[in-house]
Amino acid sequence: MFRCARSVQWQRVTRQSSVRLKPDPTFLSLAVNTQLETIVAAFSESTKRVDAMASRLSPNEWARRPAPEHWSPIECVAHLNLTAEAFLPLLRDGLDRARRLQQRPPSHYRRDLRGWLIWRAVKTPGQFRTRTPPAFLPAADRPPTHTLAEFARLQAEQTDCVQASDGLPIHKIMVVSPFDARVKYSVYSALTILTAHQHRHLWQAERAAGAIAHVEA
Repeated sequence: MFRCARSVQWQRVTRQSSVRLKPDPTFLSLAVNTQLETIVAAFSESTKRVDAMASRLSPNEWARRPAPEHWSPIECVAHLNLTAEAFLPLLRDGLDRARRLQQRPPSHYRRDLRGWLIWRAVKTPGQFRTRTPPAFLPAADRPPTHTLAEFARLQAEQTDCVQASDGLPIHKIMVVSPFDARVKYSVYSALTILTAHQHRHLWQAERAAGAIAHVEA
């Protein structure tokens, strides 16, 4: 699979129930723009949160739903994988178009209005609940180790795209939302929506894991 330019070096550490990613200590300094550094740090924090759950959840606990209508912890991660797989081609195409503009980025990126509204709606867990499109409904037919390995790989690829954005006018390039073809927002907005979306669903996964532990106690 093609990767975005300026790839970040990662060390993979495989464990029985998870795949951990340890970033190179210099990875935050590769992006000159501090806003991009913040996005990279948010992806890194998401990886740490998944790894923390993996350190205490068994495969059965990963796959157990706290209630029939609520996703299991691993279903939350699988949903994030489906989201990343849908966004990555859009981000790569957007970066290619941004390079062709041959323009310098602004000193401070700003979200477009629609991107800001979506980011605002998803960044607070538990608020503005919406129906998940069928294409993004997670399947529970894979072992947790496979889903966690995919999450680790996709985190690295999304981080690559953030690093590749440095020096590009990504606020000027619009992409179509994979969740709703009627909605467009900038590449910069998309990156911030992705990290907010991860925070939202990892909060959901952590709550599910906590509920399962409480029942078993």
